[in-house]
Amino acid sequence: MIEAEWWEYDSLDELSDAVAGDVGFIIDSAVEARNASLIAVPGGTTGPAVFAKLAKQKLPWKRVTVIPTDDRLVAVDNDLSNVREIARAFLPTGARVIPIVSGGAEDVRAAGNAADARLQDLPWPPDLVWLGMGADGHTASIFSGPDLQAALDAPKARRAIGVTPDPLPPEAPVARVTLTRAAILSARTILITITGDQKRQVLEQAIADGQSSKLPIGRVLAEVEQPIDIHWAP
Repeated sequence: MIEAEWWEYDSLDELSDAVAGDVGFIIDSAVEARNASLIAVPGGTTGPAVFAKLAKQKLPWKRVTVIPTDDRLVAVDNDLSNVREIARAFLPTGARVIPIVSGGAEDVRAAGNAADARLQDLPWPPDLVWLGMGADGHTASIFSGPDLQAALDAPKARRAIGVTPDPLPPEAPVARVTLTRAAILSARTILITITGDQKRQVLEQAIADGQSSKLPIGRVLAEVEQPIDIHWAP
């Protein structure tokens, strides 16, 4: 059974303050312990809402490396790029931001292999993998479809994989690269942020269903061996 603690807030702004404080503490503790910190952060809407507040904190940013949990196969200056918002928030702090997609024209398998090779060069495991979740139950870019099992069953040494959701999400109808389930579960801390009653119901059901869940996030979290914090706002 997954050990999850829910933290509830009255607004996205209140959630953002709390999550920024938690992530700042994780970074500070990691730098104190190991002289460096590696964090993986989400795209979507909730992540960027927290980024600005996190970036304002006085942290040892020059010791911090930030990566996306996933990204779309688009150029880094494209509106659909997750790393664009991450870089905009954290590069001015002095942190190192590592893209996991190098361009928009790559074959999805080749893109996954290139992302994995790039992540193999980083000290592992991450201090934090911070996840969001879509209303369809996807997390990072682990979607239902033909590549779901490959993302779930990738070997422990594999950190990223290329995936093509089926159906493609209408708001971002492109292939992606994503951390594998093994890479997510390797993190020292896993944190989830979601907003809205619908997503809460989806996540609660996915957790309850565990390995029998038909949703990607349920399948990912069913393998978690550590407590996780879930931050939710209406």
